[in-house]
Amino acid sequence: MPAPQLSLKARALRFLSMREHSRLELGRKLSKYAEEGDDVDALLDLLEKNNWLSQERFSESLIHRRAARYGNSRIVAELQSHGVNGEALQELKSNLADTEIARANEVWQRKFGTVANDPQERHKQIRFLMQRGFSQRVVQKVIKGADLDE
Repeated sequence: MPAPQLSLKARALRFLSMREHSRLELGRKLSKYAEEGDDVDALLDLLEKNNWLSQERFSESLIHRRAARYGNSRIVAELQSHGVNGEALQELKSNLADTEIARANEVWQRKFGTVANDPQERHKQIRFLMQRGFSQRVVQKVIKGADLDE
């Protein structure tokens, strides 16, 4: 006997029980299953009204998952791709900026741990941190701070 077809609300709750989703992301996922007469936006409004779908919780969750490995620009770009904009995004940016140097230093320590002896290795370390989304100013501080420790 085949499993019964899930309603759109049941699918939404299943997705939200696995992890936090942004409104844009959940809407995209649910639109695949929407049938004639289903109103995805009305369902998303209901979920937000009941506090089952929260942009703030989603943002905090994403930052928590990504902050230990990535820099501000990469995290902010991912937040923007999920539809987080405006004042909420500016507040999140300022909170991330406070810890960026410490996070970059931790990522650098985990990956390399020692100061580069030759320019080629130094450029490799700089490229690595830049690709992770750390700003050039922060990367220079981390690399120079490592030189001072030696």
